[in-house]
Amino acid sequence: MTNHALITNDATVMGLLAVILGFVFYTNGSSHPFWKSFYKYVPALLLCYFLPSLLNTFGIVDGDASKLYFVASRYLLPACLVLLILSVDLKAIMGLGPKAIIMFLTGTLGIVIGAPIALLIMSVIEPDLLGGHGPEAVWRGMTTLAGSWIGGGANQASMKEIYEVGGDIFSVMITVDVIVANIWMAVLLFMASKAKQIDTKTGADTSAINVLKDKVEKYHKENSRTPELRDLMIMVAIGFGITGLAHFTADFLGPFFSENYPETKVFSLTSSFFWLIVISTTIGLVLSFTKVRQIEAAGASKVASAFLYILVATIGMHMDISKIIETPIYFGIGIIWMIVHASFMLIVAKIIRAPLFYMAVGSQANVGGAASAPVVAAAFHPSLAPVGVLLAVFGYAVGTYAAWFCGVVLQYVAN
Repeated sequence: MTNHALITNDATVMGLLAVILGFVFYTNGSSHPFWKSFYKYVPALLLCYFLPSLLNTFGIVDGDASKLYFVASRYLLPACLVLLILSVDLKAIMGLGPKAIIMFLTGTLGIVIGAPIALLIMSVIEPDLLGGHGPEAVWRGMTTLAGSWIGGGANQASMKEIYEVGGDIFSVMITVDVIVANIWMAVLLFMASKAKQIDTKTGADTSAINVLKDKVEKYHKENSRTPELRDLMIMVAIGFGITGLAHFTADFLGPFFSENYPETKVFSLTSSFFWLIVISTTIGLVLSFTKVRQIEAAGASKVASAFLYILVATIGMHMDISKIIETPIYFGIGIIWMIVHASFMLIVAKIIRAPLFYMAVGSQANVGGAASAPVVAAAFHPSLAPVGVLLAVFGYAVGTYAAWFCGVVLQYVAN
């Protein structure tokens, strides 16, 4: 497939993304009245995500052809997770209580129920959406979207095989997945910037979250120091050394389970990416109980955040706003589906007085998975990123089951 983008060299594209990120952070820290007013309403993180999408939309770069997201998600993300998690207070995270799990499961339920509701509503406009027994049936394609929005890419691939989804409808649903999920992520990032006001209005109890953030800030105040080259090289050694080990192990475990225990596919155990995230997270947690966690005093989480923002830019680079016009019916299905999911989250959050953080991260752990849940969590505070990772890993476990059940319901509704 020919790449018709203006810029096809990934090194040049990486340079563009770096300049965009530098511009956003420079202006965000500016004392100029215009930028102060601008960033009062537009979160910096949202810009780091949205500006790269314009490069893709206007054909300057081709997000699908670029390998930068693969590099960021396979190399920078695991290193980022290790550096963020090694300083985590696991006991304090467990002390956040059951509301995070409740919100995550509510998000899962919203995806399962939202699918048939969206299909039925859009079938009023386009009756041909219902019915169909072949591989290109709309309901079959929607099962892959359910897999992606509950667990992730591995679960999406599982649904494609389980329900024998045709290539054309699968391609359409991937487009809907990228656009709708990214729009929702943008909404969550915007809401994160207004978290304090929203939580005050809803009367949410944020005490456990505040305790965790205060402990992290107190640790930084008492122990932080200016990083030396030695510190930075140790961070590189820890982050990428463990990433290398995680890849080495994942490259063995994924194929091993695929060949010997193919039935474990429902748990995502045949996915190398699943093992990559789990191993990186686990080693990071183990290190949090050792002296290695002291590297946080030199700013390990800041280095991790830099990796995270590069990942954000590469995620944004996959969004093409113009595609909405090409698939309005399917895009309509995706939007209604996401509105149902969001409504479930907001209603339950209101009932149990859950903080916005639980709602946003519970949702993104479903819809975005391990690649973007920590991004949304870190938008609230860097110390909260591990919560997003842990919930996303939980999503891998329940994703295939919930998506399979969603497919059963869709098949019944469509026929």
